[in-house]
Amino acid sequence: MAQTFELVIAAQTDLGECPLWSVTEQVLYFVDIKQSRIHRLDPATNRLSALFLPEEVGCIGLVEGGGFIAGLRSGVWLLSAKGELIRKLADNPEDQSISRFNDGMVDPAGRFVAGTVDETREQGIASLYRYDARGLEKLAGGLLTSNGTAFSPDGKRLYHSDTLRYTLYTYDYDVVTGTASNQQVFARFGSETDKGRPDGGAVDAEGCYWTALFEGGRVQRYAPDGTLRAEYPVPAKCPTMITFGGPDLKTLYCTSARIGRSPEELTEYPLSGAIFALETDVAGLPKPFFNPEI
Repeated sequence: MAQTFELVIAAQTDLGECPLWSVTEQVLYFVDIKQSRIHRLDPATNRLSALFLPEEVGCIGLVEGGGFIAGLRSGVWLLSAKGELIRKLADNPEDQSISRFNDGMVDPAGRFVAGTVDETREQGIASLYRYDARGLEKLAGGLLTSNGTAFSPDGKRLYHSDTLRYTLYTYDYDVVTGTASNQQVFARFGSETDKGRPDGGAVDAEGCYWTALFEGGRVQRYAPDGTLRAEYPVPAKCPTMITFGGPDLKTLYCTSARIGRSPEELTEYPLSGAIFALETDVAGLPKPFFNPEI
């Protein structure tokens, strides 16, 4: 296993997020929230292209038959493979002037689980939601920044973080009903000397949880019992989210941010906003497709 993340492409994203590997296409998708774009990177050619959306996009999932499900500021949408808005599935039920959808992913059964961000950073109006054929349902509320959504290999554990509260949680998850219960603190972060806080996450085939530490400049790997197994430096102060990709799902891709960072930080970390990768010994899990019928 490599010991540090290496540059894949200097994408110059303002707020790169939600890397998503397509096993079918063998390409990496990721979003730039602030630029309202979905990017597509073909590692075989290093070609980067973009789909332009009319509003901020926080997270995406692949849909059976093609296209995306996406969490935008206004709500949950179906998009075409070209990024065109096809149909709004659910409104963002919060005050959209200070709330937008943020982190999310498709659960093992094909539902979309996504959360919002409280842009006031203090009111706790954000929530984590589940969307399926029954509509939008709240799984957890009172959040500042919903992040870190991931599932254990058997689908029975849901990981989820509230970034601005420096806390990563687990829930018992019922894959049949899409309900979450028994919230437990999995790990706490942040100190006077290390402001790193849990952003996006991913789970590998061994059931270990990986988290990108925003303002922490590294990615950590935790055993299912909460033991810190390892950490790997990232050439950016603000890594945002990771996902497994590559032909064998052993390439861990990492997005990062540069918006709002100080000139001093950007001088120290000029690759902020880039996409990085780490070659791992353990494989990840293929991302499920959204199933509109479930």
